[in-house]
Amino acid sequence: MIALRSILFNTAFYLNLILRMIVLSPIYFVIPRKKAFSIPKNWALSCHWLMKTIVGTTFTIEGLENIPKGGYILAPKHQSFWDTFALLPWLDDPVYILKRELLWIPLFGWYAKKQRMIPVNRGARGKAMAAVMAQTADEVRNGRQLIIYPEGTRRPPGAHPEYKYGIARLYRDLQVPVVPVAMHPGLFWPRRKFLRFPGHFKVRILPPIEPGLDPDAFFEKLMSVLEAASDELLVETARENPHVPLPPTAKLRLNELAREASANEDR
Repeated sequence: MIALRSILFNTAFYLNLILRMIVLSPIYFVIPRKKAFSIPKNWALSCHWLMKTIVGTTFTIEGLENIPKGGYILAPKHQSFWDTFALLPWLDDPVYILKRELLWIPLFGWYAKKQRMIPVNRGARGKAMAAVMAQTADEVRNGRQLIIYPEGTRRPPGAHPEYKYGIARLYRDLQVPVVPVAMHPGLFWPRRKFLRFPGHFKVRILPPIEPGLDPDAFFEKLMSVLEAASDELLVETARENPHVPLPPTAKLRLNELAREASANEDR
């Protein structure tokens, strides 16, 4: 049954994406940029409805009160394709730094260009990267929310963290709050797999880390608070969804946390 629901969901998900981009393009490309962002945001909401209706997966968001006004950096854990779009409806005017090759994709690239997403050549150095940083600073100063995944790429739930120092440089240069976000969508929408699993999980938006810290101190604080919240949610999500198959990384981390808890009780 899970395989059948997964096939139905994946089919509906991509049809929903393609048809909306085609049908709504005449509207999207003539209305003002920020107003046009309501179309991708509504698409994200429709994807949540599809996942709930077809797969039986739901989520709640905690900590919306921690989202500041204006420009800031959103720093979510990255486990799944789900978290690339899921929070769009709750953000005012988000912006991504993305591979320039994505802008070459018909329709998707045109949509991204209209929203002034920031293309980067991953092999770029010197002046090219300076231009990317200048554009990023302009967008954030204009009140947009820069979405950056601190680990750079999707990681399975419970995996040993591999944070990239680039977010510390952005924190130093942009001088805006950084908002960590803990969640485990990868248990229900695993990376590189077509299966989707029913259940419920939480997205936990943590208090912002205000600007002004030394970059190294910020980097350590971000890892500390985000990993602590992720561990807490992993234990909670696994306990409340015993039917969901856990990847080896999650099993290993849960065993480590159980041993740590037992050792603390014995002290």
